[in-house]
Amino acid sequence: MDIQRTAPYWKDRLQLQSHIEGGAFREIYRSELLLPKELLKAGHKGDRAASTSIYFLLEHGQFSALHRIASDELWHHYDGACLYIYEIKQDGQLVKHLLGKDFDKGERPQVIIPAGSWFGSRVEQENSYTLCGCTVAPGFDFEDFDLANRENLLAAFPAHAEIITGLT
Repeated sequence: MDIQRTAPYWKDRLQLQSHIEGGAFREIYRSELLLPKELLKAGHKGDRAASTSIYFLLEHGQFSALHRIASDELWHHYDGACLYIYEIKQDGQLVKHLLGKDFDKGERPQVIIPAGSWFGSRVEQENSYTLCGCTVAPGFDFEDFDLANRENLLAAFPAHAEIITGLT
């Protein structure tokens, strides 16, 4: 029997909860190995787990708001449609990553967002969703999380007004 996998199916099976930036998530791994703040880059505000990992689900019509973190984040595609991840690099360059499995359309099953970049995402295929995973190293902590302020980001990167307005 083939099960129809939908956003509600995954939310139920994986016990996902609403995320502050949009979508739904659940942390599934936090390394017991702690890295002392003295060994980390400047953006970390304390000791951090070596790595963390979450499930993340986003549906069409939702978005993951632009934000940045102090660590690198590796995204993995699991199920559903392509996820468009918009990254504004520290030098102001805008990069559109396609997280998915259709190589012929430019999609990739893994995407890396380096520490310090602003990034947000959305599912652009109607009536669809994306189930993915995010691995952060050094591990994620909300102390190292900055949710974008629309006005400040528009002032810093006016050339990207459409993306900034759509993802804040």
